[in-house]
Amino acid sequence: MHEQSVINVASDYKVFEDHKVISKELEVPEYLQETYWWAYVHPTSVQIFERQWLVNLILWGNFSRLRDAALNEAGNIITGNNLQVACVYGDFTQQMASRLDADSELHLVDIAPVQIENAHKKLKNHQNVILHHQDSTSLKFDDGSFDNVVVFFLLHEQPESVRAKTVEEAMRVVKPGGKVIFVDYHKPHWANPFRYIMVPILTILEPFALAVWNKEIIEWVPAGLRPKKIKKETMFGGLYQKVVMTR
Repeated sequence: MHEQSVINVASDYKVFEDHKVISKELEVPEYLQETYWWAYVHPTSVQIFERQWLVNLILWGNFSRLRDAALNEAGNIITGNNLQVACVYGDFTQQMASRLDADSELHLVDIAPVQIENAHKKLKNHQNVILHHQDSTSLKFDDGSFDNVVVFFLLHEQPESVRAKTVEEAMRVVKPGGKVIFVDYHKPHWANPFRYIMVPILTILEPFALAVWNKEIIEWVPAGLRPKKIKKETMFGGLYQKVVMTR
């Protein structure tokens, strides 16, 4: 099954030593170029941000906890066909790949070529990962292709219309009974001092993020793709959320 999914687009991929990289001719979206060129698009951004200690600092020391909260939902041993929507600085993807059993795959998509190149370098020891140059709002996978779909700290970086399409696509490509696992920011409890610290930080650096504070992720799921089950957990005084939707 997994091999067939690669053969279908064989004319579009090139091989980087140990990974099939399925590449589409796509432009980086305007909002990403304008708002996040410094973090995700410019090659220097990878050199700056691809540091485990730095991504942990950005998340106030919670990176490992949030990473493991997401991965544990997929399983200590992850089986089947799995999708990660957007690359992540730090060891998130390496840890997910290391949990895969021998017959399972992880597909990783990103719209920024520099992020695909960086992921290839980080995942050189994991040959069961396939990289795709794709847009999260228009995934080139069939309905119900994946057992697990993980969206880790992506939604807060997207404008409302883009975020809605990303959520819709994540729900579309997961199998019936499969999980879509979201981890992202959340509106903190009123007594949490980070509620007040984060407002100016997000306003200046991540202008789309506060929308995730004020709306539940389920509200971006179209009626025809609503999950059979939803589980939500907040962490670090409510600043972060994990939402698991089971189709």
